[in-house]
Amino acid sequence: MKKDLPACPVETTLMLISDRWKVLIIRDLLEGTRRFGELKKSVGNISQKVLTANLRSMEEAGLLTRKVYPEVPPRVEYTLTETGYSLKPILDAMVVWGTEYKKNSV
Repeated sequence: MKKDLPACPVETTLMLISDRWKVLIIRDLLEGTRRFGELKKSVGNISQKVLTANLRSMEEAGLLTRKVYPEVPPRVEYTLTETGYSLKPILDAMVVWGTEYKKNSV
């Protein structure tokens, strides 16, 4: 993923997590490993196709790992990598900012 990264660090970060679904997936995986179905329920109104595409993109970027168990039906689990967990302070800041915004906009 290091090839063709933008010169601006903010742009690099946005490139990795700018999609609203990716931020919500990270939010849920910060609590621990999740199965595909659990993510689909917790993320909200997301189609299976869009969730799959986002998970693949995040795996390719090194933000999460995918583990497939050889069972019928197949069981797939997703876990944040160290790089994925390093986004926690950003999401924490978003929680603080969003809480303050909601408080002040009423």
